[in-house]
Amino acid sequence: MNMKSIRLASASAVCVCAFAATAEMMDRPTGIKIGQRMTLRPYVSLSAAYDSNVGSKRSNAKGDVLWNINPGFTLDYTQEKWSLLLTANYTYHTYTKSRNDKYNEHAYGESLRWNWIDGDEVGKGWSMIIAESYRRVTMADDFDLNDGRAYNGDRGQFDINGGIQRRFNENWHANVYGGYYNLDYDNDTDKGNGLYGWQRWNASADIGFAPSRWTDFIAMIGYQGYNQDNAATVNGTHVGRRSEGYTAQLGIGSFATERISYRLLAGWSRFEYGNASNNDGFIYTGTLNWKISDTLQTMLVATSYYQPSEREIASASRVDSVSWGLHKSLVRGTLNATLDMTYRHENIERAYSSNSSRDYDVDVLSGRIGLNYTLNRFLTLFTYGEYLRSWDDSGLYDYDRWRVTGGVRLTY
Repeated sequence: MNMKSIRLASASAVCVCAFAATAEMMDRPTGIKIGQRMTLRPYVSLSAAYDSNVGSKRSNAKGDVLWNINPGFTLDYTQEKWSLLLTANYTYHTYTKSRNDKYNEHAYGESLRWNWIDGDEVGKGWSMIIAESYRRVTMADDFDLNDGRAYNGDRGQFDINGGIQRRFNENWHANVYGGYYNLDYDNDTDKGNGLYGWQRWNASADIGFAPSRWTDFIAMIGYQGYNQDNAATVNGTHVGRRSEGYTAQLGIGSFATERISYRLLAGWSRFEYGNASNNDGFIYTGTLNWKISDTLQTMLVATSYYQPSEREIASASRVDSVSWGLHKSLVRGTLNATLDMTYRHENIERAYSSNSSRDYDVDVLSGRIGLNYTLNRFLTLFTYGEYLRSWDDSGLYDYDRWRVTGGVRLTY
């Protein structure tokens, strides 16, 4: 995976959110200059939303009005060869009717990203990316459109990763990449069904040959290791905490035209779940970026992978997801429209056996449409609507939910 691929993969991981008209993603003014290279951009947003199904209930769904206050800031520093970006935010959610503390929660997060490039005019040289982030997610947060997750549980997410690339010449390049990710659900039985997280380590390496700027042939291998929270003895069968996955993929990427960039990889994965089961299967990753015009752009992302299940104790899952986003700038850039959609299919394979247990599938379809209007360098108005539909053949996660939000954002 080369550094351009890392940047593309990073963008893909947040592709839908990058287009979403949320309070955190509005156009930003010049900010506060600190010296010649540093810029601070503080903001605060206030919003209200109607939520049709507080808590994502299967039956007896109840609607309520949700109020949000969200201060935050970004800080960026740029040198000749490297740059640093820091973001931080805090959100307090409170429902009008639902006074239970399990819905009125604090959410917060931060992210830090460092980029370094040392190359010549033909691209030969080194480049590096290091990124870290932490998010405290609550049941009242916006629908997560990254890959269609609909688990609706309070959780903490910590991620640190990085990669280094060497371009040997204008044709050959190689990259190594590694990271650590900790997913920690509260698992408070007072807040609904338990959910299960893990600690994950991953590493990958790739080599690429680009005969022209229009074509880049890529070969990649990868490893993922998990220590999971849902290891247990179930129905007399012990499932270990440790799981491991191995992947090998071949593909192509680069530019189709001046406005279209892409990356397509396909291969094979072996996932050894605990000491209970092995999963072997075809996997793929793909991204497509198309700048249709100066005011209209779109992105498509598709991916598949194996992991321990977050829904079921002592179970593995196969995930396939596709996300699409469209962004249109209107009225000289002061009015922006976005449309995002994600479909996710999850096959849950129960690693233990009993007469009452069987594998089952979960499907989630979610979308968001939004508008934001910049009145001046200090004030932006925004509104967006969200919809999520979840269904499965077990009947456990069959529900729908929609939300309409409007608010104002103040930025200095």
